Amino acid sequence: MKLLLEAGVHFGHQTRRWDPRMRPYIFTERSGIHIIDLQQTVTKLNEAYAFVRDVAANGGRILFVGTKKQAQEAIAEEATRCGMYYVNQRWPGGMLTNFSTILSRLSYLDTLEKRKAAGEFDRLPKKEVLKLEEEMAKLNRLLGGIRGINKLPDAVYIVDPHEENLAVAEARRLEIPIVALVDTNCNPDLIDWPIPANDDAIRAVKLLTSKIADAVLEGTALRQALAEEAAAAELAAQQPAVEAQQDVEAAAAIDAAITEELAEELDIPVEEIK
Repeated sequence: MKLLLEAGVHFGHQTRRWDPRMRPYIFTERSGIHIIDLQQTVTKLNEAYAFVRDVAANGGRILFVGTKKQAQEAIAEEATRCGMYYVNQRWPGGMLTNFSTILSRLSYLDTLEKRKAAGEFDRLPKKEVLKLEEEMAKLNRLLGGIRGINKLPDAVYIVDPHEENLAVAEARRLEIPIVALVDTNCNPDLIDWPIPANDDAIRAVKLLTSKIADAVLEGTALRQALAEEAAAAELAAQQPAVEAQQDVEAAAAIDAAITEELAEELDIPVEEIK
């Protein structure tokens, strides 16, 4: 709770800019500013944390989204820290609903980079090279956070769904669960796992986004631990069969040795004893 207070998580928007559907999450009003109920923030954060952890534990992928200035750095850093994809520049229209086009643009970016690495750009006119490099830079800026993505995310985490209304609409259309920081000007009814919080303060965004990343890391670690336990159990189950086979092979070797020794004593071929 102290960390939330220090980060300014409790400061909402001006009262005249509020969304009435945020009423359950508002504690009071002070100097024309709504104050968010941090008890609600803690409760909702814990719920969202458990959901994100379970998604990661099941091998799911989460897309981090936050394109406004206050969120860009935290989104990139925390998504990278937990090994997830992110969008922190302009939301590419159709990112989710026209996913095949996004994949084709990523493939095109890969092709351009391979052509440049192979020295093809050296044989092109300077004007064309500049055009291609500008195109590469633009694609990297917009799509750099989702390099390597090959399927739709299993959930999205959004900072400020009011600002990221296109991302919210696409996720809802495809029934992709949404976790989001909702300030007092947002509609929490559009979000599956709303976290009432100040989405304009850099420290608040960083703190809460780091908690979501922690949930991903915990879920990933849990998945790895369960996989190791399953592998150990399978190995243990196979051990009796392995030992039985070893016993059979050992008995056969002993039998063969006795047969050879007897054949040598009787001075007859081994085949006659068998």
